[in-house]
Amino acid sequence: MAEKKATTKAAAEKKTTKAAAEKKAAPKKSAKKVEVVINAETVGFKAGDVYQALSAAGKALSVKEIAKAAKITENEVLLGMGWLFKEGKIADEAGLIKLA
Repeated sequence: MAEKKATTKAAAEKKTTKAAAEKKAAPKKSAKKVEVVINAETVGFKAGDVYQALSAAGKALSVKEIAKAAKITENEVLLGMGWLFKEGKIADEAGLIKLA
């Protein structure tokens, strides 16, 4: 009888650890995809956001840092940077972006 109880107890523990593992392996939330409307007006606004973030920082920043400071996505930062590069307002400094 004692052996049967021990075996049943071990089987019950395996079931609970499996259930706990399944709960931990719940599907992760997927990141929301933001659709960016590309026209001269919105790209100009993003360029303004990028310029303001760089101006406020006063130093060269990475794309991620600009996105965080401006509270926009990295894709939007790249759009704004394209506009600013074309106008000669920003420059590249060792992989970072700074005001020209």
